[in-house]
Amino acid sequence: MSTGLDAIIRQKVHTWISGNYDEQTKSIIQKLIDENNDTELTDAFYKELEFGTGGLRGLIGVGSNRMNRYTVGAATQGLANYLKKNFPNQQIKVAVAHDSRNMSPEFAQVAADVFSANGIKVYLFKELRPTPELSFTIRLLGCQSGVVITASHNPKEYNGYKAYWTDGAQVVAPHDKNIIGEVNQIQSVEDINFQGNPDLIERIGEEVDAQYLEQVIVKNVVNPDVIARQKDLKIVFTPIHGTGITLVPKALAKIGFTNVSVVEAQATPNGNFPTVVYPNPEEVEAMTLAMNQAKEQDADLVMATDPDADRVGSAVKNSDGEWQLLNGNQMASLIIFYLLRAWKDAGKLTGKEFVAKTIVTTDLIDKMCARYDVKCYNTLTGFKYIAGVIRDLEGKEQFIGGGEESYGYLVGDAVRDKDAIASCAMIAELTAYAKDKGLSLFDLLTEMYMENGFYYEGLISLTKKGKEGAEEIQRMMRDLRSNPPAEVAGSRPVTILDYENLVSKDVATGVETPIPVGMGIEKSNVIQLVLADGSKVSARPSGTEPKIKFYVSVNAPLTQPGDFNATYDALKKKVSQIQEDLGLK
Repeated sequence: MSTGLDAIIRQKVHTWISGNYDEQTKSIIQKLIDENNDTELTDAFYKELEFGTGGLRGLIGVGSNRMNRYTVGAATQGLANYLKKNFPNQQIKVAVAHDSRNMSPEFAQVAADVFSANGIKVYLFKELRPTPELSFTIRLLGCQSGVVITASHNPKEYNGYKAYWTDGAQVVAPHDKNIIGEVNQIQSVEDINFQGNPDLIERIGEEVDAQYLEQVIVKNVVNPDVIARQKDLKIVFTPIHGTGITLVPKALAKIGFTNVSVVEAQATPNGNFPTVVYPNPEEVEAMTLAMNQAKEQDADLVMATDPDADRVGSAVKNSDGEWQLLNGNQMASLIIFYLLRAWKDAGKLTGKEFVAKTIVTTDLIDKMCARYDVKCYNTLTGFKYIAGVIRDLEGKEQFIGGGEESYGYLVGDAVRDKDAIASCAMIAELTAYAKDKGLSLFDLLTEMYMENGFYYEGLISLTKKGKEGAEEIQRMMRDLRSNPPAEVAGSRPVTILDYENLVSKDVATGVETPIPVGMGIEKSNVIQLVLADGSKVSARPSGTEPKIKFYVSVNAPLTQPGDFNATYDALKKKVSQIQEDLGLK
């Protein structure tokens, strides 16, 4: 073995070569040794692949810092140990699902085997299924936990492991940290019980699909008469080689849409995502085939789901007849705009309904909720916080819908995570609603802005690598707290919201008031500057990457449809000016 390797890494490599690991794994490691590939060996073994608050995510491959049967096994063993401590003297049940990524079925089977080897009953999906269906299944079958094997919209080289709790939401405090503690106690491959018990593994599939379609999709329809009149709405859908193909076409058909065209080149699940560089529906490149098909068919709507179908991107024809993508803030707002109006028209608003979103998602949603006297709860970034609000208010207030700027939306409370399947159904319904009024979805967007103001958001993500980068990020946050700019794009800050210290400061008076904890809010390294003209700047370092994100929100009145483009351009320029004044460009 190369003497150039760090001693700790050499010891880890030796442990894997000589330990109770499969021969294929050993042969791959031996090949790297023979080739003196110190770079790959170092990357693969220099640390443990961390089980964070969101689970695992990493490159697929051999080694302690990679996604493989042993890191998945260790995560599952740790979770199993924690479940047994929390639910003693009872039959624990878990649900396991996976997406279309390379090695996803194999990792799902490893998880099922380890759970069952520990005496835990496993409901294992026979084939790939969307993440939101996993969330639904936990609640449907009364499970204490669940796991989905997915790396969301990461590149093809990645896979991941997300853990859920009894309410169908991703694990939150204190369970997240406690599970991490249990996983970290798995010190050896000998601590993992891989020998599954087939008697405790039950395969599931179509019977759960049927329940999901009925309880989530059909139940959420607000205007069935509109769908009946506009059943031939021209919809183009692509699952981008992911799990959306299993349920989106069925969901749309179930509620009455008859003219759904799937992008065949992207319809087959494939972990290599051969037609795209990056399977992310936020990207124009990933949506190109669908938009080209929409042009050919003169469609009304384009929708695309990411590989595990918890996020959805959309495209519509603008006033010039050109197809353009709607961003996450726009679609989240449109969904809430439609739901609020439809619930009011149906006489369903009683004063006990609520909407939930994250603090970096557009304030347009808050403004619309205020118009309807509906509460809007703002949470930290992460859908688990929105799910926590739903859990805390269960039986007291009724959840209408919610979302976040990163293309994740939820309608109704049967699922406790982002749900692209239900979102596709709702987006199709609100497009049918627009068409029933003689409008396009773009026209409805314009109508929303004219009624509530035109809101536009911009995001800049800065990567700062290494120790110096981490220090620079901390310095940027420290400066924003202690020395905020006196003016940004011609407007002065009036309020500083500091979620690290949980205080809201009035800049003019210096008076600080506490930010209440609870309802999706806890201590977090986030700062928001609210400007006198209603603009807002949010700064948030990533918890998992050497990045800091700056979210900028601006708004202006829109008095007539013909002013859309001019207003849009002015708002984009303002966002750019704010970013420049803050030294971000």
